[in-house]
Amino acid sequence: MTHEEIIQGLYDHTLVGNAPEVRDLVNQGLADDLDPEKMLYDGLIPSLEEVGARFERGDFFVPEMLIAARAMQGALDILRPLLAETGAKQVGTYVMGTVKGDVHDIGKNLVNIMLEGAGFTVYDLGVNVAPETFVQQIQEHSPDVVGFSAFLTTTMPMFKANINALEKAGIRDDVIVMVGGAPVTQEYADKVGADGYAPDASTAVRLAKDLIERKRSAVPA
Repeated sequence: MTHEEIIQGLYDHTLVGNAPEVRDLVNQGLADDLDPEKMLYDGLIPSLEEVGARFERGDFFVPEMLIAARAMQGALDILRPLLAETGAKQVGTYVMGTVKGDVHDIGKNLVNIMLEGAGFTVYDLGVNVAPETFVQQIQEHSPDVVGFSAFLTTTMPMFKANINALEKAGIRDDVIVMVGGAPVTQEYADKVGADGYAPDASTAVRLAKDLIERKRSAVPA
């Protein structure tokens, strides 16, 4: 197979969640000296972005998203150490969790996979995460960004509770706060005092990079 065929195969098989085939293609690419970053940025990530787009259009549902994300995860397990070796730049550290009272994690998991693929170290706290847990994990990992995910309008007020907890602990200014989830809007994110809001996984990755860049350039060396 040519390199182009491998990349296309990664795209096609990730889209339908064919994990064994994706793993085989990654290994074939590596055996064939295909750049790990090229496989990631030209095949895997565009495929997952297309999965997200189909979900938004109603062509894909949660199971399709999940199996595609799992196929991507299998590829990342192989590529991650190689990307580190080739000096695929460590972009930043991200602590992520679904807020207290909410157990939805599909969107969060997709964002995590995309972030990892883009070179972030991600600490996923899971679902139903209490404000004090976020505080403790931020103190432990000193991340660049913390992400709060909410899928229900009834759990969105936890964004504000979490930000208040960060303020009380004296760490609000140390970390960029991003929020997201199906019912969340930019207006709501602004209201609760978040630094960033993203409607989907690919935007979340771009915005996280952008916010980190801005914060680092604002800090005098």
